[in-house]
Amino acid sequence: MPFSHDFHPTMLREYDIRGIIGDTLHAKDAFAIGRTFGSIVARGGGSTVATSYDGRLSSPEMEAALVRGLRASGIDVLRVGLGPTPMLYYAATTLETDGAVMVTGSHNPPDYNGFKMMLGRKPFYGQQIGDLGALAAAGDVVTEAVGSVRDVDVSADYIARLLSDWDGGDRALKVVWDNGNGAAGEILARLVAGLPGEHIVLNGTIDGRFPAHHPDPTVPRNLEQLIAEVSRRRADIGIAFDGDADRIGLVDDTGAILFGDHIMILLARDVLRTYPGATIIGDVKASQVLFDEIARAGGKPLMFKTGHSLIKAKMAEIAAPLAGEMSGHIFFGDRWYGFDDALYVAVRALGIVARMEHPLSDVGRALPRVVNTPELRFDCEESRKFSVVEEVASRLREEAAEVSEIDGVRVLTDDGWWLLRASNTQAVLVARAEATSMEGLERLKADLVRHLAASGLQAPDFEGGNAGH
Repeated sequence: MPFSHDFHPTMLREYDIRGIIGDTLHAKDAFAIGRTFGSIVARGGGSTVATSYDGRLSSPEMEAALVRGLRASGIDVLRVGLGPTPMLYYAATTLETDGAVMVTGSHNPPDYNGFKMMLGRKPFYGQQIGDLGALAAAGDVVTEAVGSVRDVDVSADYIARLLSDWDGGDRALKVVWDNGNGAAGEILARLVAGLPGEHIVLNGTIDGRFPAHHPDPTVPRNLEQLIAEVSRRRADIGIAFDGDADRIGLVDDTGAILFGDHIMILLARDVLRTYPGATIIGDVKASQVLFDEIARAGGKPLMFKTGHSLIKAKMAEIAAPLAGEMSGHIFFGDRWYGFDDALYVAVRALGIVARMEHPLSDVGRALPRVVNTPELRFDCEESRKFSVVEEVASRLREEAAEVSEIDGVRVLTDDGWWLLRASNTQAVLVARAEATSMEGLERLKADLVRHLAASGLQAPDFEGGNAGH
């Protein structure tokens, strides 16, 4: 029977494929992804694809359908099994497969699921995902081919590799981990058994219903349990993962949250001791403090577009030893493989803290104080969002403002900076502002509101946006 498949129009995103189980995403979609992606791999001269899946209730069915589609395109499938996304990246890298597909809903609600892909050693994203949809709709796939399938267990090798980069000192740490019932559960239990110090794991059981809290460590309310346990145990540090453990959140010994840019400061200072003068990449949403501290530590800060696939590709292009973004995707080129791995980042961060003569909280206290809004996301029609940003950019040019246009507009003033960019995955605009004073922050917000009004848009809800950072 000839193959042809149309995906729901909301499924094909900039960085991955994502949908709601039983509504916009079904097993037939997973088969079509395997059928089409497998054909892309085969036509490029490849023959092997590794697969894995997270702990969501729908993931086993999705992965099985994906494998059927891959095999129908002549692909030999290596099934890595249940585990975190970075373990699949590790398998694809060390086994030198021609592609990889992870079935994961990441940090989305339990009824979501999706697919993250690699083609060769590179992320598969953007126009490539659009092309995959077009090939599926046209039925343009490899025919009359049957691939093989076998299970592979890389978990012991992966954990040993993580542990091999432990570089802590004599200080024995007390560490609280929050797995958030995510896919890292079993791997995390085996990892901490090999690390020195005392380790307490919260929500270690893999449960796709996420009964403890939503698996997104960038949202403060999702860290409340971790913060309370760090305080109760008088721990040195708390570590949290998202649902598939490619993003990390940290809490210091006082319970203060280290957001992505503060985590990057901690890591960048350490990396720059080995690579003085190296380029360190941060995303356009990061605090100016990050870029200033990279420069102060002797590095070359590079502000780049938001998006883990984009940053991963840029990092490989310029051979940067470290990159990261506010969302908690952090990438090590130094001693690692360049993909985002929260478990690896945790090992490296613990090594740094174990070598410190003072508590982790001293790092945050010594940084310049700024005030900022959270990330503000507000609705804007898909057909309008990019044109709004261009309208604002045009007015800023006329005003001779100091602007970076690497991803939307980031406007630098004497007070600080504000950002406006279009989301690559949703019909929304994203804004953020940061200043050295509350009065300055109000001026930045007013400037942002002025430009939005000139394009016929209402101001975003700034409520709760005056948190120090």
